Formats: sequence, C-alpha cells, structure tokens
Amino acid sequence: MKLLSYILVYRRCLFIVFTLLILLPLPIILHTKEARCAYILFVIGIFWLTEALPLSVTALLPGLMFPLFGIMPPKEVASSYFKDFHLLLIGVICLATSIEKWNLHKRIALKMVLMVGVNPAWLTLGFMSSTAFLSMWLSNTSTAAMVMPIVEAVSQQIISAEAQVQDTQMANLSGSTNHGLEIEECVDEHETDEKKEKTKPVPGHSNDAEKTSKKMEKNTITGIPYRTKKDHMMCKLMCLCITYSSTIGGLTTITGTSTNLIFADYFNSHYPECRCINFGSWFLLTFPAAVIILLLSWIWLQWLFLGLDFKMFKCGKTQAVEQKAYADVIKQEYKKLGRIRYQEIITVVLFLIMAVLWFSRDPGFVYGWSSLFPEKPGPPTDSTVALLVGLLFFLIPAKKLTKTTPTGEIVAFDYSPLITWKEFQACMPWDIAILVGGGFALADGCERSGLSLWIGNKLSPLGSLPVWLIILISSLLVTSLTEVASNAATITLLLPILSPLAEAIHVNPLYILIPSTLCTSFAFLLPVANPSNAIVFSYGHLKVTDMVKAGLGVNIVGVAVVMLGMFTWIVPLFDLHTYPSWAPSISNETMP
Repeated sequence: MKLLSYILVYRRCLFIVFTLLILLPLPIILHTKEARCAYILFVIGIFWLTEALPLSVTALLPGLMFPLFGIMPPKEVASSYFKDFHLLLIGVICLATSIEKWNLHKRIALKMVLMVGVNPAWLTLGFMSSTAFLSMWLSNTSTAAMVMPIVEAVSQQIISAEAQVQDTQMANLSGSTNHGLEIEECVDEHETDEKKEKTKPVPGHSNDAEKTSKKMEKNTITGIPYRTKKDHMMCKLMCLCITYSSTIGGLTTITGTSTNLIFADYFNSHYPECRCINFGSWFLLTFPAAVIILLLSWIWLQWLFLGLDFKMFKCGKTQAVEQKAYADVIKQEYKKLGRIRYQEIITVVLFLIMAVLWFSRDPGFVYGWSSLFPEKPGPPTDSTVALLVGLLFFLIPAKKLTKTTPTGEIVAFDYSPLITWKEFQACMPWDIAILVGGGFALADGCERSGLSLWIGNKLSPLGSLPVWLIILISSLLVTSLTEVASNAATITLLLPILSPLAEAIHVNPLYILIPSTLCTSFAFLLPVANPSNAIVFSYGHLKVTDMVKAGLGVNIVGVAVVMLGMFTWIVPLFDLHTYPSWAPSISNETMP
C-alpha cells in the first residue's frame, strides 16, 4: 500500500520517464534524422495532450532535444523562439492593457446591450455581440472574465424580477389588484392579452404555479435557489452565450486568438512568397463566417433553453416588470462608469489608428501604404503597426503629476502614461509567447530533418479522395482533438503535418490549413476545453451535460459554416482551385 501511495503521488513524474523510455527504440533502431525528429515530436505531442508538464515548459523541449539529437544547432533553435509574431503580440497586449485599465471594455459591452433593448432574446444577442466584438481585440479568456460579472448581475436581477411578477400574479388570483405590472398602460384588450401571455406556460416547461409548489433547484456554487426552472434556464443561456461568443469573436482577427497568430506566422514563414495572409485578408474571410455562426448559435441556444417562441423576437414598446429590471441594472452599471474620460478617448483613437493601418497596409485589391517602403529585405508587416501604436501607449500622458511648492504654488513635475511597464507585464501572456515559440522551433525541426517531407509522401495516397472530404475529415479531427487538448498545442502540433499533406496531394495549402485553424477554436463541449468555458462554468449555473448538449450543436454549426465558406466566398479571395506557384511540389520518391 505504501508503494502504491508513492506511485500515485509521483505518477506524473513516472509517466514522463516511461514516455521517454518507451519511445526511445524509435531513434535507436532507425538511425535516421527523421526518426530522431519523430521521437521528439511524439514526446512533445504526448506531453502537450496530457499536460504532464506545463504547456510552456513542454514548449522548451525543442531547445533541449534538437541539439542533443543533432537536428538543429542551438543558435538556430533559439532564433526560432522569437519571431515576428511576438512583436505583434506585444503591440496588441499594449492595447488590451489600456482597454482594461480604463474600463473601456465595460463601457462598450454595456452600451451595446442598451442599444439592442431589454427583451430577453435581444438582451442575449446584445451580450453576444458586445462580447464577440471585444474578443476580436482582447483574448477570449480576458473577455469572458470581464463580461461575466455584468451578466451575473443581470441574471440575479432576472431572478428577483421573476419572483416579483409571480407574487403579483398570486395576489391577483387572491382578489387583490396591482396596477404596476406594466410600465406603460395599454388599452384594456391589449392588457388582457399581455396577462394571458404571462400566465401561458412556455413549451417544454411547467407553468409558474406548478413550479413554485415544487422543490426549487439551487446554484451548485452559491446555494441560492432558482424560483423557477425558467430562471435556471436563463442563467445557463447567458453563461453559454458569453463563452461561445468570446470564442466566435476571436475568429475574426489574426490577433483575436493564439491559434490564428500561430497559423499566420507559420504560414508566412513557411510560404514567404505568398504574402496573402494579413490582417485585412483574414478579416474578409472570417468575418462572414463568424457572423453566421454567432446568429445560428444564438437561435440554437434560445431554442434549447427557453424554447423558440417567435413572440420573444418582437420589438414592442410595452415592457414587463422583469424587462424593466434588466434595463435598470444595465443603466445603473453604465452610470457608475460616469462620463467618457480623456484616457478612454485616446485609447479608442489609437485603436482606430491601428485598425486602419492594418487594413490599409496591403489590402490586395489596391496598393497599400506598405508599397511606399522598399521590398528588400522586406516591407513593414502587421507587427510593425502593432509595435508602433503599442509604443505610443507608453508615451502619451494619461494625467500629469503635480506637487505644491513651499510658496503654495501647484506645479507639474511629471506625467503618468496611458499604461506602465508593470501593468503591461501583468497582462502579457508570456506562457503563450513561449508556447508559440516552441511550436515554431518544432516546425523548423520537422522541416530541417526531412520529417515533413517524409510525412507528405506517406499521406499522398489521400489525394484520391475528394477535396471536400479531406477538408471535412481534417476539420472533424481537429475539432475533436481540441476538446481534450490546448487549442494552441493542437494547431502547433498539426500544422507541420497538414501542410505537407496539402503539398503531397497537390492542393492549395490554404484549402486545408484555413478550416483546420478555424476549427481548432471550436472547443465548446467541455469546461476544461478552454479557459473561457471554465470561467463561466465556475459560476455554478451549468452542468457538464449542459455544455456537451449545447456545444455539440454549436460545433456542428461551426464546422458546417466553415465548410460552406471554403467553397463560396473564400475561393475567390485566394484562388483556391489552382495549385499556387509559391507552394513547393513534393515528389513521390522514396525517402532515404
């Protein structure tokens, strides 16, 4: 028993040692550089999938193992860990730091919700739209963490308002009257219809009178009871809307999620002559897909948790008490922010400058401003813009610091910039930077060793399958794998495999890499699938079965929309039907 207890305590260490030893015969028996690189690839892949070591620690293994196994010299491995991506990330995090510091994210979220109204269906869409917009520029995790407290406050107000309505209805049944049920008085006939509508049970749910007589469900975290099943369903709906929309919004920009950044840097470094993946082109190909997925997910979640009653989509002037409560709590939260401040205005201006420079750098259909610079050794990239604007956040003053002289005069002696280095460090995801760097090193090692070429040759028989079937299989494989592994680790592991596959079957690499990259973000099923899922799950409204049931539908919608896009509006953007000249052609000769 004592030995078993030690094994349980040190199981992670034992797993790491056994993995290294069990796979060791591969490079020993096969004395080739490809076999040695495959050994390293398998070890890192297993450690990433099982998280036996922290992801960023595993990402450092290429720096250790490639020189030891003779794949790459230490200097070349080290240079792979810091690339153009990291400069882009630094600039974007400067923007995100300023947005969070000056509460601009809350102002945007609350203002967009106020614009769409307080009807439950439109309220949900408002939260989804604002969350998706924020997620385009901030990380999915930080977006979900910032918006959820607002959503939770609204959800609790919903429960309170529902209880007030039920008490009013019970009082009416006992013979008393209450004239405050509606904010705006309507004609008698309309008012009668409204009361009937309120007492009418929602399909799939028992009516309120029956619910109050049953044992009330409780929040698994706070222990606070839900008065009705509808209240509980509404809380579930709001939570899932936030996590799903934060993921969907991240699809639309290269900087929206780490998987997009990893793909963009891998593609641009692997196919430097293409110059077709930039901020503008990525936005054009992903924005329509994100909008369609967002709207279909909204309808799916509404139907799943509240029932699809088309009356809920009606924009009428009459507001029930609970709808007034929704509006009140959002207005109160917005009033707490006060008037828009100078720091928020400057942050918005810098954000707009960054976005305009990104879009106009090399739009494709006209010459961009990058053409003004010499092409050799290379024109400015999106990272140049991000770094330029990012540095301005450390330069532009947020407020001046004053002191009082002995004579009583108030003088300025210094100023505080929009963000400080300490604040930037607190927001900078260094773990992601190391993880991405490890992925770049792994991809370079696979190419230098010839492993990528070997894999491409072995996968070339797949060329007999229809292209749409290959895309579907790779998309489903990626979507399934990303549920149990980190999104960044999944795309980093698969890019060096899928890219040679496309070259081997003589298909435009974008045909396979774009849908695979987008599907890597579709981690909707489990709380542990991505951090934003875990954040909303921690509020105690959801069960794992709720996420699986809802996430399965969103996954299907996402894959279907991506497949639709690959054969409609994305084709003319990159001329996907022809094999490009910038992609190498892998011969089917046997590797030594």
